[in-house]
Amino acid sequence: MSDSKWVSASMPYLTPREWGQGDAWGAEAAARGGKGGQRIVHVGEVPASDEVAALLGVAVGEAVVVRRRVIELDGLPVELTDTYYPTAIARGTRLAERGKIPGGAVTLLAELGHRGVRVREDVTARMPDPDERETLRLDTGEPVLRLNRVTLDEVGQPIQTDLIVMPAHRQRLRYEIQVG
Repeated sequence: MSDSKWVSASMPYLTPREWGQGDAWGAEAAARGGKGGQRIVHVGEVPASDEVAALLGVAVGEAVVVRRRVIELDGLPVELTDTYYPTAIARGTRLAERGKIPGGAVTLLAELGHRGVRVREDVTARMPDPDERETLRLDTGEPVLRLNRVTLDEVGQPIQTDLIVMPAHRQRLRYEIQVG
């Protein structure tokens, strides 16, 4: 994948999977002839930062569940994803356990009665910090994209937020909007 651009759409990551299907990333990578995987770096409760608190609608410092992962394509790190959940939703579930979730977290959330119906994403570009540069195997001077996504349920309550960092030169984000 080196310097080729990967066109990524958000919709597959917001839709619960059918029984027996793998996660959306594995399916997307396989459809393009690659092998998608992820390394779970950390799972547990952490105090909500200012940013996470604002996105999830909780108090700063309130406990939230985080799943920190390195997303890989054919063994190359292509994305750093930290996904946060309110403890009222995630505590005591597989979301709060280290290990892969069959069908992905969106599928588990739906099984738990939390279906996302609206998503808000903000994308910015910046230079990576030293840890991001090392983990993503970037050269000096290569920027990253940062995508912040919050998923809301039918009453407008945040059920999940993702803070994603990806090499800018390897990504193109695609948004398709249907009106009406």
